[in-house]
Amino acid sequence: MRARARDPQRTEEPSKSQRKREMLALQALGESLLALEDERLERLPVTPELIDAVRTARAIRAHEGRRRQLQYIGRLMREIDADALRDALSDETREHRVATAVMHAAERWRERILADDQAFDDWLAKYPDTRESLEPLVPRARGELATGGPGRAFREIFRKIRDRLA
Repeated sequence: MRARARDPQRTEEPSKSQRKREMLALQALGESLLALEDERLERLPVTPELIDAVRTARAIRAHEGRRRQLQYIGRLMREIDADALRDALSDETREHRVATAVMHAAERWRERILADDQAFDDWLAKYPDTRESLEPLVPRARGELATGGPGRAFREIFRKIRDRLA
């Protein structure tokens, strides 16, 4: 057998295996879109046809039908900029993580404020602009907790703290 001479000017095309790996990666990326809410899906850089295909795939329960729909989504994914989609998805994920962290921080602050006057003083030292809105709510929320559970003031404190932290 004779070895082929390589021409330095000729760029090699990806192998069939490489093309298949890329296709499966796009299909997997398309499959990850199924878990997104419609609102988030519509903010991504995808075509309306792909959005419709994703919505259809969510409704399909039969294994074979779903598999074929996912293949179709993979084919539609070849027409979009996958790198831009990956970047947009990572931005969405980052925003979600930040929002979750703010929510948890607000819950911790609320618990500390309701449990200890010193924690409330610490909060007011950091965020003096919240004094007027939080000061009347704290005693009411403490009363709600003492009489049977969280109520309106309890939730309102959380909202005000979360809004201030965000």
